Amino acid sequence: MLSPTPLSLFCAVLLCFPLAVIITITSPTTTVPGGSGENPIPDLVLPPIAHQRFSSKPLNLPLHDDGSLLRVASRVNSKVPPGSLKKVAFLFLTTSPLPFALLWELYFNQTPKNLFNVYVHADPSYPYDPPFSGAFAHRVIPSKPAIRFTPTLASAARRLLAHALLNDRSNYMFVLLSANCIPIRSFNFTYETLTRSKKSFIEVLENEVGSFDRWAARGQDAMLPVVKLEDFRIGSQFWSLTRKHARLVVGDEMVWARFNRPCVVWDTCYPEENYFPTLIHMRDPRGVVAATLTHVDWNGSFDGHPRMYVDSEITPQLISRLRNDKPRYGDDGTNDSDSPMSKRRHFSFLFARKFSPESIQPLLKIARDFIFKD
Repeated sequence: MLSPTPLSLFCAVLLCFPLAVIITITSPTTTVPGGSGENPIPDLVLPPIAHQRFSSKPLNLPLHDDGSLLRVASRVNSKVPPGSLKKVAFLFLTTSPLPFALLWELYFNQTPKNLFNVYVHADPSYPYDPPFSGAFAHRVIPSKPAIRFTPTLASAARRLLAHALLNDRSNYMFVLLSANCIPIRSFNFTYETLTRSKKSFIEVLENEVGSFDRWAARGQDAMLPVVKLEDFRIGSQFWSLTRKHARLVVGDEMVWARFNRPCVVWDTCYPEENYFPTLIHMRDPRGVVAATLTHVDWNGSFDGHPRMYVDSEITPQLISRLRNDKPRYGDDGTNDSDSPMSKRRHFSFLFARKFSPESIQPLLKIARDFIFKD
């Protein structure tokens, strides 16, 4: 065989160059309509060896490949680096612009930036005008449509957890929030409550009305044999998970395979309210405070949505009432002999929903002098 000459190699390069240009130009990119145009949340780099636990290198993974994303995220270190400050990861799951962005800006601006991270899952099928800015600029992760009565809302939360795990090893507690959530405590109060806890805060309710219908929404045998009816739980969509439980969620395949199925009865299909409490109840029931720290009022609910507070209701008295309301505690995996209810510590609500977009101005008026003071 003849050895290639410099001239022949040069000609080969010239022949390949146009093809490389075409491939580069036609390669798909991922953007969120109305977004910032760039995303500094690192894309995923698959580790070259299985025991590599954490990488700060830029990530590069196709948007559709959730399987690889979740598998790699499940292998990150379960603990924050020794000597480093614990961070709270705020995970916003939204299908709209964030109507309370200015309130959250005040909330985040009163504290050092090395105590928290922000991540946004923004349904790319919706317009975002105005685009995300301030603390939310460049914080949108690669996102997919999130539709009610389907597993996609739970998928979006799993995607948020995976990116937050991979983005910063110091993320210790992961808080899921909606566009209509607001903070009702100062950042310092919230940070101390979350980072001092060794347990997750997630509502885990047993024998709720409608449990069988929700369990059988995909068909009466669809959840078997993995998720029996007696293991099925209901809880708030919004939770605060420790790093340990975040890894548990992104690493789960068996239980998720049962929930990630289309429902045959759509109006009893709420995977986002069933998957997380069921999984954690089955895998680590003693590792949770079985209550959510996000207040919601189901009195006067309509079409599966909780009551929405309007601007005329926004007063310091309302915020005080939401703070002081007692969370509903569910099944924490203990019994009366080793954890009597009379000795249980009651936690304060840290967040609340659901607020109308018009509430932003009266909320801003009482933010500094009341909401952010404890």
